[in-house]
Amino acid sequence: MPKTRKDKPRKRRPTKDKVLQARIPEELDDQLRGRAEKLGLSVSTVVRNVLFNTFNLVEGVVADSAQLARVFTENAENDTHSSNPAEPADSAAIVGWQEVVLNLNGICDECNAILQKGQLAAVGVPTAIRPVVLCLDCLAALSDDNAPETSS
Repeated sequence: MPKTRKDKPRKRRPTKDKVLQARIPEELDDQLRGRAEKLGLSVSTVVRNVLFNTFNLVEGVVADSAQLARVFTENAENDTHSSNPAEPADSAAIVGWQEVVLNLNGICDECNAILQKGQLAAVGVPTAIRPVVLCLDCLAALSDDNAPETSS
């Protein structure tokens, strides 16, 4: 009886990366091709890098968000001045905004943009926690008081 193809043991070739096909709008195709050309890379490489970076970024945001949620939950439980759990503050409940460099990934409360660690963002100072407010003259005086004295 002749052997069939199924009976032959096959040599396994080293596996290659998988190919992913997706339908995308023409505008996105134009953006990808333009970005690839600008970077001197293939469209495939740009898409692969975007996918890798997106998964890493999302994992970081999820981990950082979980940590932030724990911190805010603990603060809300320890806060004896408020009987309500921490809620997102509306702009009327914000005393002011301070520009900061993020130490954790975050998400914009207004537009849900993903904010990466190291990116500039603004932090709102809520009225629920009585902030200490100084005029700029008093802040300058405070800085002068803490300056090291020079001996002459």
